[in-house]
Amino acid sequence: MAKLLYQGHASLRITSSEGKVVYVDPYAGEGYEPRADLVLVTHEHYDHNAIHLVNMGPRTIVVHSKDAFCDGIYRTFDYFGFKVTAVPAGNKNHDPQECVGFIIEVDGVKIYVAGDTDYMPFMDRLNQKGIDYALLPIDGVFNMGPEEATRVANIIKPKHLIPYHMKPGMLFDMKQDMRVSYQGAMLVKPGDEIELVHD
Repeated sequence: MAKLLYQGHASLRITSSEGKVVYVDPYAGEGYEPRADLVLVTHEHYDHNAIHLVNMGPRTIVVHSKDAFCDGIYRTFDYFGFKVTAVPAGNKNHDPQECVGFIIEVDGVKIYVAGDTDYMPFMDRLNQKGIDYALLPIDGVFNMGPEEATRVANIIKPKHLIPYHMKPGMLFDMKQDMRVSYQGAMLVKPGDEIELVHD
């Protein structure tokens, strides 16, 4: 069974049932010791691309946003049992030409990592994808806030919603998290590791 470690801010570590390790937007928290097989970067802001924190080996693959969205095409990658599909992301603070989100499929589970974004029209189609876990930003300063994230979750209809990227300079903000009112919202704090299940 795959597991997800929330490291704080927008940083995640996902480990497959076979022990393969993917880091997404490394920057915050702890837990970078397991060697990375794959590193995914949604965009090049400093608080999303601190790949120097990651324990990388000679076969580690790093996918930057410019690799994932290239020549007007959102690309799909299949590495180490992880199928990764880039999707649009962005807003007035984040150029959509330089940002992506990711849909990550592993061990039969689909995880949507939105990256830094507001609502975008493509999200209207995500409810057809059978998303098990959606990670949506809720800072309300550089990205959507809790109310918009709740609205987006009701469009996407994931089985579980994990609010993240809560406030500038903070790994986690309980008050901000509690403002999300989606029925499937989960309270996942930095350092928490959850098992990913396909209900």
